[in-house]
Amino acid sequence: MAASRLETSHAGALPPLAVAIGDPAGIGPEITAKAWGLRHLLDLPPFFAIGDRRSIEAVWDGPVAPIAHPSEAASVCPSALPVIQVDDPGEIVPGQPSLAGARSALDALEMGVGLARTGVASGLVTGPVAKRQLYAIGFQHPGQTEFIAERCGIHAANTAMMMVGPDLRTVPVTIHVPLREVPDLLSVDLILARARTVARGLARDFGIARPRIAVAGLNPHAGEGGALGREELKIIVPAVEALQAEGIDASGPFAADTLFHARRRSAFDAVLCMYHDQALVPLKTLYFDEGVNMTLGLPILRTAPDHGTAFGIAGTGTASPRAMAAAIALAGRAARTRALAPC
Repeated sequence: MAASRLETSHAGALPPLAVAIGDPAGIGPEITAKAWGLRHLLDLPPFFAIGDRRSIEAVWDGPVAPIAHPSEAASVCPSALPVIQVDDPGEIVPGQPSLAGARSALDALEMGVGLARTGVASGLVTGPVAKRQLYAIGFQHPGQTEFIAERCGIHAANTAMMMVGPDLRTVPVTIHVPLREVPDLLSVDLILARARTVARGLARDFGIARPRIAVAGLNPHAGEGGALGREELKIIVPAVEALQAEGIDASGPFAADTLFHARRRSAFDAVLCMYHDQALVPLKTLYFDEGVNMTLGLPILRTAPDHGTAFGIAGTGTASPRAMAAAIALAGRAARTRALAPC
């Protein structure tokens, strides 16, 4: 059975979620454990951690139980945080990233992808990693998303990064590129590819039969009819028209400065933004502690808390688990939506 069509038991139970804790010297171990502590309050689905057990125990005094296989997680999760141990990285000091910690994070990520692909985990939640250390051990991908896509046999260009908050979803068309390069990178085909991925993802993972996609302009006032830039007229308008011709409920381009207030947010299911900050600034301003990064276009479910390793506070006990808990909750809801969808 493909990972996108998970088997359920007679009681409707799905396999547990896998949580790769990320760099063990960052806040990943702490927020994963704290999320387990909030499982009843937030009605989180069963999940298990993958990573270094000692790194969790170093920053949390709650119950931790080693497991050998995800099938053990459901019975363990009510009383302890289930953990599948990766190769022992040795001593890990909170707040001090190391090559050993990067190897541990990569091992956890690799295992998590494999478990989700085989369907023994209903989805994968990834903790924050330190890219500098990953690159130092030979990591060849721009980030975890590209690594996961490759392992799933999907070209990264066919995926989309969706930022998810309680009542806002944003998707950047261009991501980690200098702002001055964005106009040259934008094209009708690129916008079409992102929008199609978003429409499929909203239907598949959120159960929205006909998603409403708002498309932001690139320039101030969406170009002001060409007076403030012609990208809207040359690229974005033709892309929106092509999407509408395909039957996708797309509209725009809209001026980005009036697109994210409360009344406008209720009129669409996602906003397609032209560049990184256009998508992430409103999400992080409104929902800094509960924003979730969700990768659309994969055969497996993948979510992540929308923050970094925070080495500066690792080990202090002050890291908020809200974004991690939100990522686990979203993955659980999406897994249920996929499982209940008709073949």
